[in-house]
Amino acid sequence: MPIERWSEDVMVVHLSDDPQFTDDLEALDNPSLPKRMRMVLDFATVHFINSSNLAKLLRLRKQTILNSGRLILCNISTQVWGTFLVTGLDKVFELSDNVPTSLATLQMA
Repeated sequence: MPIERWSEDVMVVHLSDDPQFTDDLEALDNPSLPKRMRMVLDFATVHFINSSNLAKLLRLRKQTILNSGRLILCNISTQVWGTFLVTGLDKVFELSDNVPTSLATLQMA
């Protein structure tokens, strides 16, 4: 999982398709992440997402919010987008079209 550090508290995580996707999410589910960490999760190469990965994403979102951070998901494929729509998670997560737009959103907040 390539991680780009844009600043002390902003990182872009380029996720891969499963089985690496599961490992990537487990690595991010780390209580030692700095407070107020703002993350952009890039789904550009993710074409499928299962229920356990959705649970891990929700756990990561909760951890980020508890640490006063922010989480934005971007570049979501049509297949993954369908899963978000069916489960109602499109209303739970902050979503963006692409990485540059996500970073601009973080800068404006």
